[in-house]
Amino acid sequence: MIGRLLSVGGFTALSRVAGFARDLLMAAILGAGPMSDALMVALRLPNHFRAIFAEGAFTAAFLPRYTAAATTGGIGLSSHASHFANDVFAWQFAAQMVLLLLALIFMPEIIALVAPGFASDPAQFELAVALTRITFPYLICVAIVTQYASMLNAIQRFKAAASAPILLSLSMIATLLLADHFTTPAHAAAVGVLVAGFLELLVLIWAASRAGFSLRLRLPRWGEKMGEFFRALGAATIGSGSVQIGLFIDTIIASFLPSGDLTSLYYADRINQLPMGIVGVALGTVLLPEMSARIAGKDERAASAAQNRAIVFGLLLTLPCTAAFLVMPDTIMRALFARGAFGEQAADTSAMALFAYGLGLPAFILLRCIVPSFYARGDTATPVRATVLSVIANIAMKIVLVWVFSFGAAGLALGTSFGAWVSFFVLVWLARRRGVLVLTPELKRAALPVAIVVGGVVAGMTGGLALGGVVLSQGGPLADEARFLFALSGAAAAFFIGTYAFRNRLPLRDALRRAKPAKPS
Repeated sequence: MIGRLLSVGGFTALSRVAGFARDLLMAAILGAGPMSDALMVALRLPNHFRAIFAEGAFTAAFLPRYTAAATTGGIGLSSHASHFANDVFAWQFAAQMVLLLLALIFMPEIIALVAPGFASDPAQFELAVALTRITFPYLICVAIVTQYASMLNAIQRFKAAASAPILLSLSMIATLLLADHFTTPAHAAAVGVLVAGFLELLVLIWAASRAGFSLRLRLPRWGEKMGEFFRALGAATIGSGSVQIGLFIDTIIASFLPSGDLTSLYYADRINQLPMGIVGVALGTVLLPEMSARIAGKDERAASAAQNRAIVFGLLLTLPCTAAFLVMPDTIMRALFARGAFGEQAADTSAMALFAYGLGLPAFILLRCIVPSFYARGDTATPVRATVLSVIANIAMKIVLVWVFSFGAAGLALGTSFGAWVSFFVLVWLARRRGVLVLTPELKRAALPVAIVVGGVVAGMTGGLALGGVVLSQGGPLADEARFLFALSGAAAAFFIGTYAFRNRLPLRDALRRAKPAKPS
């Protein structure tokens, strides 16, 4: 399993590096102001609906059922798995077309609802409407991509789905470089999103064809399997919808903040998404089908072992990032973004938000390891209850921090982190109570080495910052960049030395030796 985690994580890392390059270009060209804030809303809206109707909810309901059907009957065109997938596809495509049509027609009303603060600037409001009409069709492409990705993941083929998001960044970089040919640079970025949707879809269709299956569009049909699927999807959608309500509230509150704060929050979240995307996505992508297959084969012990290895791997890679966000957020944001139209004040606002996101990062990663305890057993309702509770706590905390204590963008990020920890503790309590989360000796043996490695990383990072300050005592135009590199070098050296020193106490080496990709049926 760890081998597949590394494979998915590697492709996801490439995607995040490409995304980072795109964000640097976008920040330098657009800066932080009314135009960039309008673009942030146009980028957020299809992503909100994607999380509700595609990735999170859909994968939770579809993948375990498709995996079970593919495990017992294969994936041929006449198999039960293929018929089930085509029935799901028919309903999903019809629903997505209706949603797209309604969104295009009522986009002004939608923007007025999710970004009411834009109403004070008619030009910004109209720009947000125009940009969102360009980006919203991306949703239907990525919904189909998600189903193809789930089907490929079910047969242990992860590369295409993990690498496809790179196309989003490359497409946006290309259109941003051609920004002079568009109405505004924001229009260029929005068109890049739309083009990327079609490119990602083509890649996944090609990968599925090579794997020996395809989706066929037909009239939606109802049956017992569809009823079971939609009941699970409904429960999961409530959970995903609850999370997205919290993010909608983010957008609503942020639209009233000073111009540019929404953009600063976006770039802080983009840095936070690096470990969440690389580690968290890899964990979620690999662990759910792994546990689903083990549980379908009545091997609970192997399912728990896979989950515990994922927890160790997740903590080992995530906690050093958490330390960086807490120790040097200002150095990170200034070194990476404070250039071009994105000034130091905007970078400092982002740094405060990054610190707040860092407090919740371990919870987000651990949730990727805990939620499969329920989803792999067909239970989508329990995570929903925890999610609803966490969203309530999340929204309440944001209202207090932003509108009572005037914490601004940092208050939004801190509320998000608080909600993640609430969800984590509730799910752990429920999982332990039901006996679906078992802590193995492997996890207990690795806990102290992980803590020592992370302590070494903090020491290396702090020493690097201090050394950089001494070497660059006179400052200079690249002082922040140099201090960042000193700190990064110290942290990386400490991480690799510590990991090597404790290699026999960590599950990585044995897991890599055991990991063998499963052959498709």
